[in-house]
Amino acid sequence: MFLPKIFDLGNAFKQYFEIVPAYSEALKDEVYRVRHQVYCEDLKFEPMRLDGREIDEYDACSLHLLIRNVSTHEFIGCTRIVRTDPENHQHSLPFEIACTNALDLSIVDPAKLPRQSIAEVSRLAVISRYRRRKGEATKTVGISDEDFGTPDLPRFPYIPIGLYIGTIELARLNGIDTLFVLTEERQAAHFGKLGVKIQTIGSPVEHHGKRIPSMMSISGIINNMRRMFRSLYRTIAADVEDGTP
Repeated sequence: MFLPKIFDLGNAFKQYFEIVPAYSEALKDEVYRVRHQVYCEDLKFEPMRLDGREIDEYDACSLHLLIRNVSTHEFIGCTRIVRTDPENHQHSLPFEIACTNALDLSIVDPAKLPRQSIAEVSRLAVISRYRRRKGEATKTVGISDEDFGTPDLPRFPYIPIGLYIGTIELARLNGIDTLFVLTEERQAAHFGKLGVKIQTIGSPVEHHGKRIPSMMSISGIINNMRRMFRSLYRTIAADVEDGTP
């Protein structure tokens, strides 16, 4: 990665973007509308909804997050953290159903972990005009190796990395220790650029393309985050804390 040592990612981020936890019903509606644009209108992964909101049965038990353009005040991306049902912790997370026969239980058995401290990241989405590069037409969120620039022209993919870090901090604030995710192989590599260890826990499954079941430790991510990303983490953590009731 080719970012100058003096480059302050946190200050650069807040000039353009803001992370907003979606606790209110009005903000959750913004999440569902972004998801509808991406999952229903653009990619056709889900059926169109008459009210323009993409919602499923997991949203009631989820924490939601938005990213906003500070100049236009437009919400341009979102993600969610699906938690177990507080009234029934044995209720399966989505990946547990999708990966029933794919998980390697010798690595981890999610059913044996404290259910209140595990969750799943899903529904990452960025609206189309912020992911209009070659090869991104079928992706919910765009990131590539080229986004990290070259020695002569350093740059940084603020939107997807902002959503990733915001999700990590939102999970931490809500007592979540372990995050599971169905990820593309290239996304795992991009987490690695943050110093994040993402562990494969099973064989690939088909879920809007080939996806690999993986898990991450929240404390491990924060403790091992590369020094150059810490100002960005602090900026985003402040956004998440400011938006938390």
